[in-house]
Amino acid sequence: MPQPTGRLVRKDDGVYVVLDRIFKAPIDDVWSYFTRSPRLAQWIGEYTGLPSTGAVRFRMNAEENAEWGNVSILECAAPHRFAADVGPAGDSWRVYWHLTEASGHTTLTFARRLRSLTEEADVGVSWDYYLDRLIAARSGKAMPEWNDYYPAMIEHYQSLCRELNHDLRIEQAALHAVELRRTGTLG
Repeated sequence: MPQPTGRLVRKDDGVYVVLDRIFKAPIDDVWSYFTRSPRLAQWIGEYTGLPSTGAVRFRMNAEENAEWGNVSILECAAPHRFAADVGPAGDSWRVYWHLTEASGHTTLTFARRLRSLTEEADVGVSWDYYLDRLIAARSGKAMPEWNDYYPAMIEHYQSLCRELNHDLRIEQAALHAVELRRTGTLG
């Protein structure tokens, strides 16, 4: 059974679920599985349009009845960094991936920003599944089964979200107390 690999990372623009994978492959090969539509289609979906324009349309093929959605490319520094907003404005989700190569191996760090710690714990499960599909596509192995990931992994991600949500509430309360002291409205 696969094991959950994600962690939560706080950044200036929010909280991201972050996952890493290591490939025994050159960086350009791994990059192509994210940027060339035929290779992308082997594990997650396809896109149409010209990425050089800063926008494409994307549809996941690992989900039934997935619809085409807009992708706004925020950064593309081949073959090392990519960031985009996926979906309609106001309801999009931010993703990024970074690739580094050393000693014949390429390390992928993939992240998706969470909109809610209380409602999006399943995002980590989904990306463990999709990144394992990438590994299967690259190696020519059978695709993993969703049922091996969900619900088995959900508790890991729910726990991470609960813990971070708790920590954020404590930080917020401490900042509020400091502000009250500063303004003289507290004791």
